Amino acid sequence: MQLIRFEHVDKIYGQGESEVRALDDVSFSVEEGEFCVLLGASGAGKTTLLNLLGGMDRATSGTILFDGREVSAMKEKELVNYRRRDVGFVFQFYNLIPNLTALENVEIAAMLCDNPIPAKEALDMVGLSERAGNFPAQLSGGEQQRVAIARALAKNPRMLLCDEPTGALDFVTGKAVLKMLYDLGRRNGTTVLMITHNSAIAQMADRVLRIQSGKIRSDEINAHPKKAEELEW
Repeated sequence: MQLIRFEHVDKIYGQGESEVRALDDVSFSVEEGEFCVLLGASGAGKTTLLNLLGGMDRATSGTILFDGREVSAMKEKELVNYRRRDVGFVFQFYNLIPNLTALENVEIAAMLCDNPIPAKEALDMVGLSERAGNFPAQLSGGEQQRVAIARALAKNPRMLLCDEPTGALDFVTGKAVLKMLYDLGRRNGTTVLMITHNSAIAQMADRVLRIQSGKIRSDEINAHPKKAEELEW
């Protein structure tokens, strides 16, 4: 089942001589439950695409559909509900609240939606139930990222949007986080879109979208995705 569709989407910042075309006539689709990697260099338009899909920015023109609903035409209140109910965000930098425990950071997200996963259960899903009472400063980078993933999962979203989620992690910890995201997506039927500039990560994706200068240069289906633990870079 098709979950996500972009139809001739443009995103332009500025005007006149200062105009920047961040996305240029972008069209693609993603099936429900797919693990999709958005691959491209810095400045290619990957984060802009994710922000439009996540309802954090608006397209200049074109149509963005999520499960048949037109995200690009939603009013602000509709966008708020969409972000709360359907979308989980995981970023390169963890954005945890420093004076709240791991459990409390996850509980805040769970409070925002209608059908959340209990915060303790979400922490258990990422293997951090024993660190629930720790503050972010008492956790390693990998543990903080796992709390951030638990926070996204607690919303019980249909889609996870991940912007370079391993960019601040070492190789071993990064692979562990990739495996976790892939396994959680498979277990929960969650559609995962992940931004990366690391072409090795594309080997574990069901679908790879290669982005350059604001355009989709290729849309490839990977018939034999590798396991995260098999990746090398």
